[in-house]
Amino acid sequence: MCINHIWEKFSGPLKNFIRKRIPNEQDVDDVLQEVFLKIHANIENLSDDQKMYAWIYRITRNAIADYYRRIEKSVDLLESPEDLAIGHDEDINQNVEIAACLKSMIDSLPEKYKEAVLLTEFQNLTQKELSERMGLSLSGAKSRVQRGREKLKEMLLGCCHLEFDRLGNVIDYKHKSSGCKYC
Repeated sequence: MCINHIWEKFSGPLKNFIRKRIPNEQDVDDVLQEVFLKIHANIENLSDDQKMYAWIYRITRNAIADYYRRIEKSVDLLESPEDLAIGHDEDINQNVEIAACLKSMIDSLPEKYKEAVLLTEFQNLTQKELSERMGLSLSGAKSRVQRGREKLKEMLLGCCHLEFDRLGNVIDYKHKSSGCKYC
């Protein structure tokens, strides 16, 4: 299949897939571009066209993980909250701040939920792979991931007031109080 056909068939669904996982629309477009560059560079290596769908979504999940690794590294490089305001535009500052808050929130989850969230969201394990790795039933693994996500959501909404666009992406946030133990 040529790259133009792949673009026509997959660009819309992939953009929606990425948009559900990355809050900033510009970053969504950047990740989508990365995905198609990787597809273009490696399409000859795909020996079975029947596996194209899974192959493309694996590339996409890896590109999303790379995006969050870059954010995590940029958060690690910052020495203090004051550094966030120096030399970054407002959108990047907000993403970095939210990423730092989420990292702190994930670290504070009970270990079983923390491990489930990290493995599925950041190491791209499927819930089936998670169930095998943790010795759980598939429904048990799904419940653990869902509860971990819910706990994160509760922590985030308890700490911050979030404003969403029509697609559900975070476009603004404000700390509810300066006493948040995560941010």
